[in-house]
Amino acid sequence: MNRKGFLQKMGIGAAGSVFAGRHSSLFNKKASSSNLFFKVSLAEWSFHKSLFGGKMKNLDFPVIAREKFGIDAVEYVDQFFKDKAKDKTYLKALNKRANDHGVSNVQIMIDNEGQLGSTNTKKRKQAVENHLKWVDAAAFLGCFAIRVNIYGKGSPQDISKAAVESLSRLTEYAEPRGLDIMVENHGGYSSNGQWVANVMKQVNNPHCGTLPDPGNFSTKQKSYNRYKGVREMMPFAKDVSAKTYDFDSQGNETTIDYHRFLKILKDADYKGYLGVEFETKGMPESEGVKKTLKLLNRIGSELS
Repeated sequence: MNRKGFLQKMGIGAAGSVFAGRHSSLFNKKASSSNLFFKVSLAEWSFHKSLFGGKMKNLDFPVIAREKFGIDAVEYVDQFFKDKAKDKTYLKALNKRANDHGVSNVQIMIDNEGQLGSTNTKKRKQAVENHLKWVDAAAFLGCFAIRVNIYGKGSPQDISKAAVESLSRLTEYAEPRGLDIMVENHGGYSSNGQWVANVMKQVNNPHCGTLPDPGNFSTKQKSYNRYKGVREMMPFAKDVSAKTYDFDSQGNETTIDYHRFLKILKDADYKGYLGVEFETKGMPESEGVKKTLKLLNRIGSELS
């Protein structure tokens, strides 16, 4: 995690007009983000509608994080610059833009580079190879990690074995480049916290860990207790998702008990990033992000 403190950060330009305007103070002086037991980052998926809809560009993201929300750390998604992993000119531009606005690049979430848990040896090796360029891109951007998925078809035992092989290879490549590999509970068997924890134990490398997401413990087949799952993944957590969907009139998240969720993190002595990830249901993206920040500030202050 120390890598981002000394690697270069460069980028260009200003945010799109759709998000123009200076940010309001979302963290009050008595309970600033620096006084919370965790750090706050912004996950790019919070703006997937704007990004897919052409109202926002990936290069805008670090500027928007700082200028509109006062957030100084960002988490990218590969889908929004999928052809730029090896484009050093583009990555320099993104770095300069982040640097010019005092924003740290935290990680890149990788979604479309093949199944690391595939039981087909050829496909699994190709998936690992596909991920390597993102390790290099993340290192260039000064990130501390990339987030991967460990999908596959087969029995939980077979997919686990395949995932361990892939993660071990990726970690072996990432470690000398100052990067960690993180696994998110993101559907399939990975939505079972115990299964993910067992994979981590088999990989047995401090540079391979988890990214618990309290919203991703249910699949079409069955539901897994989200709080149990977070607890099981926390011993290996290197980053955590602050997933939100909707809010009641008091500003509480209607799906996830955030006091209970953050208490699990506090009890685990977690001090890393919580990546704000609003799923844009029922309100504009910016409003959902602001409500998430206020919720984290309020409950985080109580627990801190």
